Order: sequence, then structure tokens, then C-alpha cells
Amino acid sequence: MSRRIAVILGGRSSENPISLASAASVIEALEGTGNEVVTVQIDRAGRWQLGTGTKAIEAAGRLPGKEVATTLSGVDVVFPVLHGPFGEDGTVQGLLELANVPYVGAGVLGSALCMDKDLFKAVLRDHGVPVTENVTLRPGDAPRNPFGYPCFVKPARLGSSVGITKAHDEDELARGVALAFEHDEKVLVERFVSGVEVEVGVLGNLEPTASLPGEIVVTRNEWYDFEAKYDEGEMDLVIPARITPEQVERAQELAVRAFVATDCEGMARADLFVRDDGEVLVNELNTIPGFTSTSVYARLFEASGIPYAELLDRLAELAVERFERRRNLVY
Repeated sequence: MSRRIAVILGGRSSENPISLASAASVIEALEGTGNEVVTVQIDRAGRWQLGTGTKAIEAAGRLPGKEVATTLSGVDVVFPVLHGPFGEDGTVQGLLELANVPYVGAGVLGSALCMDKDLFKAVLRDHGVPVTENVTLRPGDAPRNPFGYPCFVKPARLGSSVGITKAHDEDELARGVALAFEHDEKVLVERFVSGVEVEVGVLGNLEPTASLPGEIVVTRNEWYDFEAKYDEGEMDLVIPARITPEQVERAQELAVRAFVATDCEGMARADLFVRDDGEVLVNELNTIPGFTSTSVYARLFEASGIPYAELLDRLAELAVERFERRRNLVY
């Protein structure tokens, strides 16, 4: 079924270039299956520009004024391909709720909750889902690490490993905390987990399903940092992950439980660890994962029997299904 789909891309966060790469793949695939695609591009300064198709990503665009609202109200589905703050955190989702249009991915609450790693873990703990341990620092707090070294220091509400430090001693801890506070007013210090890093894709609304787990293998860097995620040849994804069948089932179970507990719908990518002792822990849930055809989320479902173009079509269908379901609610 062909649709008129608006892709929102770019964004104010430091992950703007990643969004552009994801959106280019999404737009090409959507157009390839007969959909009409319009783009709403947000630049780093927060200016909104309208366009059509893949060429619009590199074009200068024009200031839209009222045209953005008109465009969004005239499409069948909106596909936000935004990473990080001001897009993946519930802000754009709130705008789309006000515009009363179907959109792909988690709603306002799920988006905001999963973006805040501190609150995300608190909710999962309350639901009995095991998570990586952390302490949370706020402005004025001294750096502290009750876990020993190495440990990880990260902004609470950012993605793509931006602002993260693997600290090996007190000096690196102090520098890492200072760096993280440049990006956020809330900082996490996390216990280092020795084991296998795995990722699981989740797809669906009220009855979500999990993909095969994939194993992250960093080829050069010490950990899965920004370069390992986005530079060619820095990471291998092994599907299925080299873990036991019981651990595969456990990783899938926890990914879906985390998805449901945080009120997500549509899609998410769960990042987990299988510890050396065999226990599986949830680390994060990304509600708008990287979305090129070679990104982890797409590759996980490709290996699970859902090709990229079909995956995009299912996400559009899920957006419409949720929209129609909620139209029956009385406010």
C-alpha cells in the first residue's frame, strides 16, 4: 500500500549528521516501494525546511512558516528519523500528537523515558528487569564511583556514545564527569560489565516481538564508542550472537519486557550485556535507532526474516494502527 509519508530529519542535537544518513536510506526505500515522500528537515540552529525526496537532504530548503503544519496535516504517516535531544526525547512526538497525525515509533512518554537513562533504569528496576548499576550526579555533586575501575561516565540524556568516557582512575573519572556535564545536567557513573554486548530489535505495538540478538564486536577501539559505531570497519555485528540458546531467549524476553514497561510502541533497539557469569542485563533502549539499511536494527530484522523495505512498511502500518486504536478513546 503506497502512502504519502513525511520524514522528519536532522535536528538540533550533535547527532544531526547521523540522522541525515539514516533518513537518506529511509527515503530511498520508501520511494522505491511506491510511496510519496516529503521531508521536514531541522538544522542545528532549529530552522525547519521543507523538501521532497532524497535530493532535499542536501538542498538549502526554504523557511516554511505555516507550511510545516500544512504539510504534516496532509500526510498519511510521519516518520521521525531524529536522534538525541529535540527529536528522540518526546519533544517532536508531542508536536505530532497536537497535529493529530499518525507517526512511527514511541509516543511522548516512552520517548522521554527511554532518553533519560537514569529514570529508564528506575522504571525497569520497579518492573523487576535487571539493569546495569549506576549512581547519578547532578550539578554541584563531586565525582564519585562506588564500583571500582574501569567504569563508564555518560550524560543521562544523549546518544551515539557522545560525551561518554571509560574511566580507568580518579583523574579520568573527574575529566569524564566534567565532559558529561558539558552535555547534560544529569550524569551517570556506571559499573563496568565484563561480558558480551548484544543488541535486540523490538517491533510491534501491544504485542511486540523481538529479533534475533546480535553480538557487538569492536575491532579496534577499547569499547563501543562513537567511532566504533559509525566508522567503517570499526565494528562487526555477529548474528546470531554467540551466546547460549537460553541466553538468546532471556535477551529477547528482557528486550520485550523493557519495551512494554517503558510504554514503547512501534520500534526500539535494546542494548544488553551477557555477563561472564551468564546473567543478562539491560543497559539502554533506543526508540529511534540508526536506520540505514546496514544499521544494527535493520540488520537484526533482516537476519530475522524481515527485509528493510518490509520493515519500513510494517512500521508505517503500526503507526496507523495505533492512531486508529486511540481515536476511540474519550478525552
